Parts: sequence; C-alpha cells; structure tokens
Amino acid sequence: MSVLAVFGGRSEIGVEVACRLAGAADVVVLAVRPGSDAGAEAERVRAAGASRVEVVDFDADDLASHRGVVAGIEERHGPIATAVLAFGVLGDQARAERDEAEVVRVLTTDFTAQASLLTVLATTMRPRQSGTIVAFSSVAGVRVRRANYVYGSAKAGLDGFASGLADALSGSGVDLVIARPGFVVGRMTAGMSPAIFSSTPEQVADAVARRVRDGGPPVVWIPWQLRVLFAVAAHVPRAVWRRMPR
Repeated sequence: MSVLAVFGGRSEIGVEVACRLAGAADVVVLAVRPGSDAGAEAERVRAAGASRVEVVDFDADDLASHRGVVAGIEERHGPIATAVLAFGVLGDQARAERDEAEVVRVLTTDFTAQASLLTVLATTMRPRQSGTIVAFSSVAGVRVRRANYVYGSAKAGLDGFASGLADALSGSGVDLVIARPGFVVGRMTAGMSPAIFSSTPEQVADAVARRVRDGGPPVVWIPWQLRVLFAVAAHVPRAVWRRMPR
C-alpha cells in the first residue's frame, strides 16, 4: 500500500502538494497540530483523487514524539512512500530581536524539529531502499538578510542539514527533495508586500510534484529565476545587503 504523509497537513503548500500526488497514493495521511480541524483540507484531497484520507495528530515541537508518530502511521497504513514536511512558522522578527523565547520558538520549529523528523524518516526508509522525502528550505536561507535574520538563519540551518542528508542518502534508494521557494503569497505572508519572483502555493506545489514524479537534482528553485538572482546576491557587498528588504 502506497502512503503519502504530509506533516503540516493544514498548510497551504502541503495541501496543494497532497492534491497533486493524491492519485498515486492508496492513503494520504494529513498530520496536523493536535486539536486542529482538518476536515476541509481532507475533503480537498479526496476531491483531488485520493482513495483514502486519514488525519493524525502531530506536534512538530514535541521532538520526542516524532518517531512514534511515524511508526504509528506505518503500523496503521503501511510504509510511507512519500513524506512532505510542510510545517513551519515565519515568526515575529521585531519581537525576536528583544525576546530570546521568540528566537527559540522559530529555530525549534523551522530547524530543530525539521532536522529531527528528517532523521526519523531517513532512518525509517533507508532499510527499505526506497522512499521520497520533501523538505522546504527557502531562499531566505541562501544568504541571510538583516530584515528577517531569525527565520533566515533557521532556513539556512535546514538547507545545510538537508543538503548534507541528501548526500548521505545518495545511492540508498531514498530521494530527498529540497524545495527552495522565494516569497510565497499566502496565509503566512498575508499583509506583506510580495518580493520579486514571488510565487503562490499552487506554483510551489506544481514544481515539487513535478520533481517528485520525474526525478532530477536534489534542489528545486521556485521559480527557477531565483537561482540566477542568488548567484549574483552572493557577491553583493555587505553594506548594501544589510539594507535589503524581507
């Protein structure tokens, strides 16, 4: 039985990816924050062609629970063939600059919890010599900007971790996809001015689903033009870069 598990199953991008991959899975599992109502998201995935959609509790910040959640999904539904890590927080940059608790909150969810779950999934899939994992990095982590350095540093850590893990998994049969979108216009960025080469959750999901189905390099830039832009960004003087907006 083919299982698609989306960790962060109420996120816009996670749901869009699930909708695009639903037809290839026997079961789609939406792992959501305990107490969340994922009825609407589950119905959307069913309408997209999923044979079965199940909802399970998942608290990303409860690191000790990760292995049990993954094991529970596999015990009930079978081996996870594709896992999508779609959870995360943007955080409050202004608050983080004066409140270390906000820094820890962002880093825990956007880096530590991601690295923990990636490790659990990799060690679960490696003995089977098969499986696909999707991690969502960001161009914010390619060169961290002063305007959002807390979120950016978390993504920089995740990007480095996922890149190293992808290399470690090379030849194992497990495929780790690293999605690197730019500014995504959606709930998380509501009220913010879109940056250059912005995308929508639908566009991000299109690129990710295409890479999962067709294969290719580990890193997917969304849109592709950002790869060129950030190749240039590496050479921008620090005095100029620190004035760059989010």
